[in-house]
Amino acid sequence: MSKRILSLFVFLIASATSWAAGPEQDFFRSTGKIYVVFAVILSIFAGIILLLVRLERRINRIENQINPS
Repeated sequence: MSKRILSLFVFLIASATSWAAGPEQDFFRSTGKIYVVFAVILSIFAGIILLLVRLERRINRIENQINPS
């Protein structure tokens, strides 16, 4: 499962960087705000991944309580 999440994360970062191409990218780069935008996007994705991992652990714990094997 973690390989799937990691590959999804890498794909999203690669698509976000290619999506940012255009005239706006030059503006953000010239003002130095591209790093702020990238940091915000990265922190949002990291938060989503942490949320999903915690949720999966809780679900596994509940499943093991219901069906101990």
